[in-house]
Amino acid sequence: MAGRLAGKVAVVTGAAPRGEGVGNGMATAIMFAREGAKVVLVNRSAERAEKLAKQIKDEGGEASVFAGDVAKADAAEAMAAFAAKTYGRLDILHNNVGVGAPGTPETVTPADWHKVLEANLTTTMLCTKYCLPEMKKGGGGSIIMVSSIAGAVGLMGSPGAVAYSTAKAGLHGFTQSVAADYATENIRANCIIVGSVHTPMVAHLGAEARERRKKMVPMQTEGTAWDIAYGAVYLASDESRWVTGVLLPIDGGLVALRAWPR
Repeated sequence: MAGRLAGKVAVVTGAAPRGEGVGNGMATAIMFAREGAKVVLVNRSAERAEKLAKQIKDEGGEASVFAGDVAKADAAEAMAAFAAKTYGRLDILHNNVGVGAPGTPETVTPADWHKVLEANLTTTMLCTKYCLPEMKKGGGGSIIMVSSIAGAVGLMGSPGAVAYSTAKAGLHGFTQSVAADYATENIRANCIIVGSVHTPMVAHLGAEARERRKKMVPMQTEGTAWDIAYGAVYLASDESRWVTGVLLPIDGGLVALRAWPR
């Protein structure tokens, strides 16, 4: 443990992956703990979160589990209270809950539209709403949103994802609004724009899609959940004390760089 987050309490929502492998939330939770933070793992499934908590504890870290659907206000409020009561403070909120659904404006169902916006945007708003008072008590904090390149650039050649793209783009505005509103209270808000990393969430797409996702990256290499976690540790730590309102792509250059026509 390097201790970059020593003495801090972190909440990671959507911490445990739905399938085999290491998801963005899991990698971030593990690295937060390795850097000395006490971590609250938030999941609808207590079983998956408990498995992750055991892994963290076996490494010598500290973690607790809060099971609940933080798309509901009462659960989000209870989650923030649980973190503060368990560890005495709350310094970091890593908003990692997210789901997608296929569809263009013509084909997406209203049910899928509302489900995706609720999972990606409503959970973030509610968790932030109830964690902010606890951060104020401690004199500041860091709030991290997890977005996607789908919310930053138009992606051609893949099935429509209008709900997911809209929700992730909404996180960019949410980040900057929170950063502006709480800048004078030492509460920072930043957003990671996740590139085409290979995680359990996309494993079902298969080997061909995995290779295609790698080739679309300017660096021609595959990102992992650990790449995202390294960025999250920086944004959670005091090393980024003067960084707020930033939309940080971790994507092998995909958002910033384009191929020159030959």
